[in-house]
Amino acid sequence: MNNKKNSKGSFFSRKQFELLIVCVTTGFIIGYSYNQAKDNREAGTINSELFEQEDSYREELITQQERNKELTEELNNLQEQIRKYEKSFASNEKDYKKLVEQAEDLRLLLGELKSEGKGIRVTLQDGDYDPKSLNPNDYIVHESHVFKLLNELKISGAQAIAINGQRVMANSYIRCNGPVITIDGTQHPAPFVIEAVGDSETLMASLNLNGGVVDQLLNDNIIVSLEENQKLTMPKVKVES
Repeated sequence: MNNKKNSKGSFFSRKQFELLIVCVTTGFIIGYSYNQAKDNREAGTINSELFEQEDSYREELITQQERNKELTEELNNLQEQIRKYEKSFASNEKDYKKLVEQAEDLRLLLGELKSEGKGIRVTLQDGDYDPKSLNPNDYIVHESHVFKLLNELKISGAQAIAINGQRVMANSYIRCNGPVITIDGTQHPAPFVIEAVGDSETLMASLNLNGGVVDQLLNDNIIVSLEENQKLTMPKVKVES
């Protein structure tokens, strides 16, 4: 009777132990599966966040690259405008300098500025009178001869001109009266010494051209002498107030 009871109690203990093992194993599997699923969900969430962050960085990078491209184009346009402005300023500066030079040349011709520099000196004298000639005026220096010489000197670039030391302006009045020449009311007897400040080589060459002014004066029986001068000084004209 006692043997049967022990056998039955041992049977139930073994069954309970096996059930316990099964339950524990099942619980472990369920717990592990849950934790694994949880880890997978968390990993998926992290990966999703990383992807979104990378995508955001990528879009921001693209935006910055496009902005840099726009800024580069703007910079190139501004540099091109600056080059155009510099070119325009340089051109305007050249025009300004040219106008200043022209204004100074005009002021020199008007006698408003003192003129100093190398140039030439031309002397005109009445020709040797031939008693056989019917007209003695054919041997006298006239204003037409002086004008012819003055015009050639101006065309050849003379900056300033003086006759017998008197500055000749662009609007000077020159008149021949017998053996003397009147310049702006001042009389000057022959010989007439005409000085011109400018490039001496150019001035001499223009006067000595074949058939030029010197040849024409010689044909009119005028005695002409030319010489280069390294330094001529002409004071500015004093305008009476």
